Amino acid sequence: MHTYLFVDGLDLISRSDSGGVGMGPEQLLRPGGPLYPTDAARSVCLACQEQSDLGGSAGLRIRVRLRGETVVWSELMYPGLDHGVIEEVRFHLGQYLGEIERAYRLHAR
Repeated sequence: MHTYLFVDGLDLISRSDSGGVGMGPEQLLRPGGPLYPTDAARSVCLACQEQSDLGGSAGLRIRVRLRGETVVWSELMYPGLDHGVIEEVRFHLGQYLGEIERAYRLHAR
């Protein structure tokens, strides 16, 4: 099973690291799971490889945190439409939680 993560229509995992394998939806999306925001920022590995050429783990990691009513993903570093680098995306908390819950019901069977 593959997990696809889209932000503004862009598949972050395949665009950022096509060799990475991440957690399944039942792990990423579960209530209180890695993608649920908290006041304390945390790093979430979306597509990680066990070993890189540099000797450590590699892949796509993001920082997830809650700022008021906004969920912030940072440390993205993917190319935007204007060819600039996108480092952060923001989501309205209610919409974000609703989408995570919908996706969890869909995938965690």
